[in-house]
Amino acid sequence: MSSASSRALHVALAGCLGLLSTVALAQETFHHVPSAAASVANPYQGQADAISAGGKFYAANCASCHGGVGQGAGNIPALRQGPAQQATEGALFWFITKGDVKDGMPSWAALPEKERWQIVAYLKTLPTVKAPAAGASVVTGSSITTPPPTPPFTDFRYEAPGKSRKITVADLPAPYATGSAGNAPQMVSRPEGALPKAPPGFKVNLYAEGLDTPRVIRTAPNGDIFLAESGSGQIRVYRGMTADGKPAQTAVFAAHLDQPYGIAFYPVGPNPQWIYIGDTNAVLRFPYRNGDLQARGAAEHIADLPGGGHWTRDIAFSLDSKTMFVAVGSASNVDDPDTTSAEKGRANILAFNPDGSNRRRYAWGIRNPSGIAIDPKNGQLWTTVNERDGLGDNLVPDYITSVREDGFYGWPWWYMGGHQDPRHQGKHPELKDKVLTPDVLLQPHNASLQITFYEASHFPADYQGDLFAAEHGSWNKATRVGYEVIRIPRHHTGKASGEYEDFLTGFVLPNGQVWGRPVSLTTAPDGSLLVTDDGSNSVWRVDYVGQ
Repeated sequence: MSSASSRALHVALAGCLGLLSTVALAQETFHHVPSAAASVANPYQGQADAISAGGKFYAANCASCHGGVGQGAGNIPALRQGPAQQATEGALFWFITKGDVKDGMPSWAALPEKERWQIVAYLKTLPTVKAPAAGASVVTGSSITTPPPTPPFTDFRYEAPGKSRKITVADLPAPYATGSAGNAPQMVSRPEGALPKAPPGFKVNLYAEGLDTPRVIRTAPNGDIFLAESGSGQIRVYRGMTADGKPAQTAVFAAHLDQPYGIAFYPVGPNPQWIYIGDTNAVLRFPYRNGDLQARGAAEHIADLPGGGHWTRDIAFSLDSKTMFVAVGSASNVDDPDTTSAEKGRANILAFNPDGSNRRRYAWGIRNPSGIAIDPKNGQLWTTVNERDGLGDNLVPDYITSVREDGFYGWPWWYMGGHQDPRHQGKHPELKDKVLTPDVLLQPHNASLQITFYEASHFPADYQGDLFAAEHGSWNKATRVGYEVIRIPRHHTGKASGEYEDFLTGFVLPNGQVWGRPVSLTTAPDGSLLVTDDGSNSVWRVDYVGQ
């Protein structure tokens, strides 16, 4: 096997303490797994008792990162489909045992060998598992006692609706000023009566629940709400709203998709003819007319995309409907595309003609542009980005920025202007002066996933034209941060000055346990804001009711 093909996806089963680097190339083994190890048979393969035990070990050690049914979350790859299911059980066992410290995957050799094999046996059943193997109970009476953070950096204890923050390049510490933490969230059920916290004058209610990994949410031109349920591979549609702020009607628009994420209507305007879907390895489109609750035809394949790794594929169209933008994140934390074939053509925002032709690179060096959106006022493309991990608590900031055509944003060699990543010391000096500094620096490691422009008139007037963003929450910070929705004020200028405000908080309990993780946002026809939450598998509605 060549060195290029032997570089495979980094998949962890047991308590992922860091971002895992993945490569979606069928039939490849895990990272440097020797062929002899990959060929070892699992002595517990297919045994019911072993699978049951493995499920318990998975719940205790793996589910907080990879999800209760292996659905993945944010930067963490899914295990219930894709390369994890293609790998041999021997390869999985070897990788669990050895780990990959560079990308944050620890060695789990301390687990008894039998338990590791049982976890592997359980992993192979994940495609058929319908509910988490176990759930953590809520712990009461405890709290986080680490020292307060040094502003402008923060953590969940100090997030509060309406609080304004601004991080500048001058605030950034040196690499490794602190250690690189492994602090994956412990997910718990939402405590009875718990609701997200919003600024004064806003009211929050539960819009929908019982979903399977709700991710991107979009409003159709006719007011219907489309939702990608990435876990179940389907697109759901909601219509109307009851007096208590819930959908009046729901239907499944399309099913049997592969981790659907991005949703876009084409052409732009009041009468779309297609709905485009960003599957993890392709762009698809369905014929559509306003009011369709089910796809009126089969999916048409528009373009191939690299799969695995950062699997989220967002889509947006230019205002003139001539250009389709597609976000493709990296396959790793910080692998060098010069030497890692799996990174070729990734960490980019791509541009296509709407029929999938004329593929080109629009902007590059963007580690994971998980969310993209077009400013409806002027057509400017914006993105929100998960930056790299492993350099300490306060490096490297995630960010939200307008995107410059052919702009270079640094990954993996540089960051935030001319700061070189020490893991690539001396590489590509010619790029140093080309690195663009983003418009808004966010808290490092908070996993900013999606953005939307607020153009309705229901919120107070100073919200008009502002950006909202969903912060999924950290794993690589000693005291967790994120797990909130933020607002980017633009003061009716169309530009961002660098500050942001906490808007929707309260998804983390005082003891650090997590019950909710915001993913995506859209404006409902009545001007309220809908927020998907794949921690509680819900959608929240934020309405303005006045002071």
